Amino acid sequence: MLSTTESTSHYDNLDQMSVRELLTNINNEDKTVPYAVEKAIPQIEALVEQIVVRMKQGGRLFYIGAGTSGRLGVVDASECPPTYGVPFDLVIGIMAGGDSAIRKAVENAEDDPNQAWIDLQAYDIDELDSLIGIAASGRTPYVIGGLNQARSAGILTGCIVCNVGSKVAAAAEYPVEIVVGPEFVTGSTRMKSGTAQKLALNMISTSVMIQLGRVQGNKMVDMQMTNFKLVQRAIRMVREELPHITPEEAQALLDAHGSVRNAVEAGRNLS
Repeated sequence: MLSTTESTSHYDNLDQMSVRELLTNINNEDKTVPYAVEKAIPQIEALVEQIVVRMKQGGRLFYIGAGTSGRLGVVDASECPPTYGVPFDLVIGIMAGGDSAIRKAVENAEDDPNQAWIDLQAYDIDELDSLIGIAASGRTPYVIGGLNQARSAGILTGCIVCNVGSKVAAAAEYPVEIVVGPEFVTGSTRMKSGTAQKLALNMISTSVMIQLGRVQGNKMVDMQMTNFKLVQRAIRMVREELPHITPEEAQALLDAHGSVRNAVEAGRNLS
C-alpha cells in the first residue's frame, strides 16, 4: 500500500500556476501541519518524560536520520549549547553519510542498517542515553537498524515519523507519528513532513531543557553571549532582575560571571 508521504498531491498542474497561486497553495497546506502535531502531543509527552528522567541522571540525547530528517536533527542538536549553555556533547545529531552529508547528499548512505549503530558507538552510547530516530517515511534502514540495536542494548528509543504503522515506529519504544498527508509536490517530504519534524524537535528539546532547569521564568538564563544582539539581550535580562543597576554595571557582572543566571545571583549578593 502506498504510504501517506508518497501519495499524490492534492494539487496538479503546478507548473501552470502563477507565483501567487503556488505560494498561497503551499501556505494552505502548511497551515494543516500544527494540527497534525497537536494530535501527537500525548506521544511526545511520553517520550519527553522518559528522556528527562535519564538526562537528570547524566544521560545524553541522540538524534539519527538521513536526508532532510537527519539535517533537522543536527540543527536542533547544534542549537542547544548556544541557547541553553549546555555542553556541546549533551545533545548530539548524527546523520547518515557523516557531516559532509549535511551539505551534499551521500548516495546510499541511508541504506545500511548497521551504520547508525557503528556511528553511535563512537560516542560510547549507554543505558542512560536516549535515541530518537527521525524518518519521514518511517522506512529508512539506517534509522531502523540504529533503533533496533540501541533498544537491544537497553537504550531508550523514540522516533518522529510521518506515516502510521511504519518499521521505524515499530523499532522505537516511544514512537511519535505525525501524519500530515500528501505533500504539495508529491513525495517532497522536506515540505510538510519536514515542518512537522522541526516543530516536534523544537517541542522535545525545549521542554527537556526547561525540565532540566535551563530556563528561569521565560528567560534563557544560560545562553551563550556570542554576538552583540545576545549581549544586549543579556544586559536587559540582568536589569529586569536587578532594576537598580545601570547597563554598564550589568555588563560588568556578565563579563565577570559569564551568564545571566550567575550575573543575577552575584548582583543580588552584592545588594
